[in-house]
Parts: sequence; structure tokens; C-alpha cells
Amino acid sequence: MKQFFDRLFFGGFSSQFFTEPFGSFGWRDVLDILCFALLFYVLYLFIRDRRAGKLLGGILFVAVIFAVSELLQMYALRYVFGSFFGYGFILLAIIFQPELRAAMERAGSVPFHGLKSIGVESRELVVSPAAVDAVVEAAKNMSFAKTGALIVFERSTKLGEYIQTGTTINADLTPKLLQAVFYDKAPLHDGAVIIRGGRLFAAGCYLPLSDKPDISKELGTRHRAAIGLSEQSDAIVVVVSEETGTISIAYRGELFREFTSVSLRRKLFELLRKEDKNEQ
Repeated sequence: MKQFFDRLFFGGFSSQFFTEPFGSFGWRDVLDILCFALLFYVLYLFIRDRRAGKLLGGILFVAVIFAVSELLQMYALRYVFGSFFGYGFILLAIIFQPELRAAMERAGSVPFHGLKSIGVESRELVVSPAAVDAVVEAAKNMSFAKTGALIVFERSTKLGEYIQTGTTINADLTPKLLQAVFYDKAPLHDGAVIIRGGRLFAAGCYLPLSDKPDISKELGTRHRAAIGLSEQSDAIVVVVSEETGTISIAYRGELFREFTSVSLRRKLFELLRKEDKNEQ
């Protein structure tokens, strides 16, 4: 077995590398294992609903072939797959740069005191109830008139790079203003509006399109843009379909559809809540 490990890792490690740490096992080792398990759990959460999950399966398959080729001393396969593992992590970082960037942004947007809030029901709204009611009222009217709309609630992840693609308005949020922006002859109706701090901060903004392969062909560019932004930030995006008038919400890379004004208001209040400062 020792010779197998020596050949498997090209002499960089040996079987003693796996056995020596257990000679003086202490509380530091327990902490080390817990941190390692936490790292793998975070990795699992990252790849669970992303394309990286399928890629990980492919990597595991290659690893099995590499181990078998080493065990059976198949030198050609060992050389090819050894080169892959030598540079594979760099290739993965390049291929999954958008996903890694989104994960780092989300990690950076979580305050340290947020660890205390795990399992705690949140109560305080990110925006005022009046802002939510304005969006619900406008979405209901635009759904009835089959006017397409894309409304973004900015949360902890700042959306400055997307705000710059549109026009800054920074006006009080009202249903009539939202409907005027998305009127089909208005100059800003093709883009998204971004709500910051309960105000209509910008309009005509361009959002990143999702490249998820499992998005229904029935969904248009608005829905794909809503999903794309929700994949890269913690924003909540309300979409009104121009073709059917259906109201949808994109959040964390998922699209929830078929909302009425009542269910839309309830869902927005649910998603837009954050920790109560008194419980931190």
C-alpha cells in the first residue's frame, strides 16, 4: 500500500503523511478536521445547483481512471492524467470565474454577526412596506395590461456596475412612476429598474443573462436577465411577462412564477426581511 501511495503522488507524499498525524491527536486536530469538513460543506452548497456539479462528477471519474492506471502501472494514462491534475485547478478557476466571483461576493456580503442569525427568523424589512406595495400595485396593473417589466430590489450586494449601464433617477417609488418607465414607448422601458433604499434609483439598466441550460424556451430575455442577476447577487427581481402578463420572482438563481398581487406581496415581504437588530 505504501508503494501505491508513493507512486500515486509521484513521491511528493507517502503513506506516512496519512498516519503520522494520528500519533499525537489533540484538540487542534479536531478543530482542523471540523474546518476541513466545513470547507467541503461550503463547496457542496456552491456546486449543488450549478453546472459545477456535473463537472465535479467528471473530475471524480478522471481521478478514478488515474488511480486505476497507477495501480496497474499504465504509464501512458498516468502521464496524461498526471498533467491534467497538475494544471486542472488553474483551468477550473478560468472556466468557472463567474461562479467563483459570485460566491466570493456573497461571502463578502455576509457580516460576521450574521453567523448568530442562523435559524433565527428575521423581522426587519430591507425596504419600506410602502415601496413593496408600490411594486405590487404596479406589477398588478402591468400584468393586466401585459406590459413587460423588470424590477430589481438591491440588497447587501451593491449593483453599481449595472446602475452605470442605465439612467440615474433617484425618485420616490410610486406605482405610476414604475408604469410610466415601462410604458412601451418610453425610452427606458427595455431595461430594468433598480430600487435602492426604497427609491427608484435607476432605470434602463442592462443585467447579465443567465446561461443555465435548463431554462424553459418559453421564457424570454427579461426572465433570463432576472435569473442571471440573481445568480450573481442577493438581489430580488420581479418580472412581468409582456406576452402572458405572468408575474415572476427570481431569487438565488431560481425563478418562481404565477404570482397574484396577494401572493406577490406576501413573497416579497418574506424575501426582503433581514435580521432584527435587537436579536444580533
